[in-house]
Amino acid sequence: MKRLALAAGICLLLPKSAHGKDPASPRAMDVLIAPLQKSYPELEALYIDLHQTPELSLLEEKTAAKMASRLEALGFTVTRKVGGHGVVGILTNGKGPTVLIRTDMDALPVEEKTGLPYASQIKSPDGVPVMHACGHDLHMTAWTGAAMLLSSARPSWRGTLVFIAQPAEERGLGAAAMLADGLYSRFPKPDFAITFHSSADLPAGQAGLAPGPVTASVDSVDVRIFGRGGHGAYPHRTVDPVVIGSRTVLALQTLVSREKDPLEPAVITVGAFQAGTKHNVIPDEAHLQITVRAYRDEVRRELLAGIARIARAEAAAAGAPRDPSITVSEGTPSGSNDSALSARAKDSLSRILGASNVVETRPVMVGEDFSQYGKAGVPSVLFWVGTVEPEQHRRAAASGTPLPSLHSSLFAPDRKPSIETGTKALAAIAFDLLARP
Repeated sequence: MKRLALAAGICLLLPKSAHGKDPASPRAMDVLIAPLQKSYPELEALYIDLHQTPELSLLEEKTAAKMASRLEALGFTVTRKVGGHGVVGILTNGKGPTVLIRTDMDALPVEEKTGLPYASQIKSPDGVPVMHACGHDLHMTAWTGAAMLLSSARPSWRGTLVFIAQPAEERGLGAAAMLADGLYSRFPKPDFAITFHSSADLPAGQAGLAPGPVTASVDSVDVRIFGRGGHGAYPHRTVDPVVIGSRTVLALQTLVSREKDPLEPAVITVGAFQAGTKHNVIPDEAHLQITVRAYRDEVRRELLAGIARIARAEAAAAGAPRDPSITVSEGTPSGSNDSALSARAKDSLSRILGASNVVETRPVMVGEDFSQYGKAGVPSVLFWVGTVEPEQHRRAAASGTPLPSLHSSLFAPDRKPSIETGTKALAAIAFDLLARP
């Protein structure tokens, strides 16, 4: 048994947690989240502002300034321009663990069609519509809310908070850039790293947690096939890169269906096939754009090697004048939740949201560069926060109607419960990890 000192000056005797450190008591959790109701209008205003002013990856200058100023107002020591537009805020509150809480900041080149009164009208410098279609505006708002709650609850915890606002998640570049710029050497290296991502599949008010693998590795592969162009009426005088590309697209599917262990999840999708300019002209080149996804590093390596092997073999079989060029870019490793930290996070989420509102989710094939922080040697956990209005979720489940997904022009979180759930969830997990003995 240990004593827990609360902000109100009350001491409670608590049983020791099965996962190591004592959890905060229900009363301590009440003290933690008490300011949320009063602070909610400010958070809602921030969410609307962020939603209306999205910025694309690597262009998050104004968004980063907003995040930095919020942390500074709460007493964090803030460093700007870490790994690009990244922000690092440090709040040290005595001796104890160091907990990193991440938000991402970038938006997507998507034209918003939600019809919301605060819908984005922003266009990028080159005229492309921009939207927070992946919920990063929600992430930033809840991250700010958690910083507010934890800052006000300092009498009840000990340790160091490292709040980071990360650029370029959508391109898989931001986490690696912040780590390369000294995130774990210039600043306190965390004992734990936590974040959440919006879910377009769960009702607002719920959180989901996948123990073990949670997100896939993602690689973008560009294959440029070289042929010998000519008139469509004389194909025998050409080497047709469209035919080579078509055979390559079909052969790539055998990497998943015939070369990979069927119990190992993997995806190879050719998202773009570009060639030619006119009906009767055989072009000189064809260009394939491919996304590759897996959970295990060994499978990832085998798929990438297989793509190169098949592309070269198909070109050679057709008598192409040269080998194709193959470029791999924007790679993100797979993410796996630390088992012990997942168990502690589940306990925290269950106590703050209610056990019935915490569900076990399956791994997904999307990528998330939050995985970089765990790969760099820190136990980490990524959980999901539901964003779908509960009645809409019920009707969709009953009818089988698909809901707008992440990256959809129609994606629109149920604002208030999503903000409150994300805020409470982040704050509660961090608070339990830092709870004052």
